[in-house]
Amino acid sequence: MHQPYYRNLVTGEAELPWVRLHGVKDYLDMVQKLENFPAIRQTFNVVPSLMEQVEGYADRSLRDPFLDLSYKPASELTQQDKDFLLVNFFSINVERVIAMHPRYYELFFKRNRRISFDTQDFLDLQVWFNLAWIDPSFRVKFPELKAIVAKGRFYSEEDKHVVLSKQTEILEDIIPVYRKMLESGRLELSVTPYYHPILPLLYDTNVAKEANPKTALPRVRFNHPEDVDLQIEQAVKYFNQRFNVAPLGMWPSEESVCEHILPSIIGSGINWIVTDEAILFKSLKRKKRDTKLLYQPHLIEREEGRLNIIFRDRNLSDLVGFTYHKMSAKDAVDDFMKHLGNINAAFKGKDILVTIAMDGENAWEYYPNDGHDFLDLLYKRLSEEKEIKTTTVSEYLKEFPAQSKIKRLAAGSWIYGEFGKWMGNVQKRKAWEYLAKARKELEGVDSELAWKQMCICEGSDWFWWYGEDPDGSFDLLFRRHLANFYSIIGKTPPDYLNHPI
Repeated sequence: MHQPYYRNLVTGEAELPWVRLHGVKDYLDMVQKLENFPAIRQTFNVVPSLMEQVEGYADRSLRDPFLDLSYKPASELTQQDKDFLLVNFFSINVERVIAMHPRYYELFFKRNRRISFDTQDFLDLQVWFNLAWIDPSFRVKFPELKAIVAKGRFYSEEDKHVVLSKQTEILEDIIPVYRKMLESGRLELSVTPYYHPILPLLYDTNVAKEANPKTALPRVRFNHPEDVDLQIEQAVKYFNQRFNVAPLGMWPSEESVCEHILPSIIGSGINWIVTDEAILFKSLKRKKRDTKLLYQPHLIEREEGRLNIIFRDRNLSDLVGFTYHKMSAKDAVDDFMKHLGNINAAFKGKDILVTIAMDGENAWEYYPNDGHDFLDLLYKRLSEEKEIKTTTVSEYLKEFPAQSKIKRLAAGSWIYGEFGKWMGNVQKRKAWEYLAKARKELEGVDSELAWKQMCICEGSDWFWWYGEDPDGSFDLLFRRHLANFYSIIGKTPPDYLNHPI
């Protein structure tokens, strides 16, 4: 689970609300669900820059414009405020969420038909936007929220404050619950480099050609292996501070890997990493998919030490991530279990490791009931199955050490085994050029804030969205982060940062 770094280091405010909203919808209930299924073992991944923002909301030091306008009394909203609400407060899945709540759906159609809203309409909209983002399990679990859902409309300012305070309570629980479940042995936590950068491209943007020789490169080369070290070191330090133990596993951002970054990962004390099956077959120079190679851990031995690496089953992971939401929970789980049964039959009782590794937040918005029906049935079936055992990565490696060795790890990510998603068009390359120019200004600068701002600018999401940024908000935020960097080091931001890429 991850989000970009939305906090503006100059203003202290988050520019967008998605950490808060995904935090109340996905990050806590996904872990708490395991309490009902004691046989299930899972590995959850912690992205420090995400958790840092979660902590900011939990201790009330972080706010965002959506939150400020949620708190503002409906009777005091200006026309500009009202316009903002009408544009932004329907930002959630229409079919799976808005349509499930009659009053919210009514307001949705009223907005679309350009029928004017009165004060009560705006107040109900403030409540429903924040209420609908809260996970369905919490809307049942908390009596106050259950009553507000049942009320449905004609909300008061007091109702609204109950919803917003419950959001904070949920956010407060995330890290403590992760810690508790980790200490109980119910799950393993892995970590991602602090600000979610594409490590191979931080090492050297030319590595993109190793993954795909046809890749066009930025005109200004970014080449900073020391930033790879910094992003990893900071992540391990953060993890240690929050969970009182060193992480054993690492999910490199977007499962992006290459040979060059291995010494940094090994040197940090990490024991295992996960990436996509495409990288395995590229590394072993196999043109066809071979599940005998896929369904086992592999070992990397270098001068710096040893590192285990597991490769995800892309087909099964993508079925959960992108396909099963179109099916009933029973049909989806039946299909998933059928695949596992076929895999088991093919290996005739041999022990194998099938790795499902996927986005932990974005899939569920497309499922009915935020994915609860599917996950509950899946965990129940897995718990009952005699031929299948769920396990954490470290548990498995302890019992079944890797036997197969990889001589050289291919460069690539989970998307087509290359880096085109972060460098594949002219806008993405221009963003890298802006970043490279700014990074040169950091030489000799001794400012912790300036380094933090640069590391934020190295995050993967800015480059992901270039060329497909629906409203330009990520482009704006990236340029704002870069402009803040120049201001922090006492220089005038270049004029080109005032213009959209």
